[in-house]
Amino acid sequence: MPKIVDHEERREEVVDAARRVILREGIDAATTRAIAKEAGYSNGVLTHYFADKDDILLSALRASHRRIVRRLSAKLTGRSGLAALREVLLDNLPLDEERERETALEVGFWGRSLAGGRLLEVQREEAGELRLLVRTLLESGAAAGEIAPGTDLDDAAERLLALVDGLSLHRLLYPDRLGPETLTRLMAAELDRLGP
Repeated sequence: MPKIVDHEERREEVVDAARRVILREGIDAATTRAIAKEAGYSNGVLTHYFADKDDILLSALRASHRRIVRRLSAKLTGRSGLAALREVLLDNLPLDEERERETALEVGFWGRSLAGGRLLEVQREEAGELRLLVRTLLESGAAAGEIAPGTDLDDAAERLLALVDGLSLHRLLYPDRLGPETLTRLMAAELDRLGP
């Protein structure tokens, strides 16, 4: 009797293997051979589940984003305006080991995405979703009187997202200089500047 294979489980194993390779050795080292070896499969097995290397990498990026969205959804329950915005921004900073790994994975994709193609499209789509969330929460905060009248909410959204990216990158590069407490304090100060 032929062995029954759970295709979704096997795809997840390959995606998890890709994530481990990227985090341990960098995105350039995440070859199909390295990913297959990490997953304990032959290169040929990967072709049954993924079109090519970029398909595997995209799946790893999307899986990371899905984990973040699930975690964030729980944190946003019952919150709106600036309270919800604070949770979104802090959740996107590498304040603990799990978020450091997520940030390292994300930053690893930035350089590769600049070459264009599907990775860049997905990166832009998903970054656009985060920007929309931030902008919507800013609108909610403004409607509740939590933000100074006349504040340009588009500019505020760009500043906050740029601060998240910059602080995240600096945390990875200079962990002794920028601990979680400093990141939290700097983000809180930027949010406080929005107040009336």
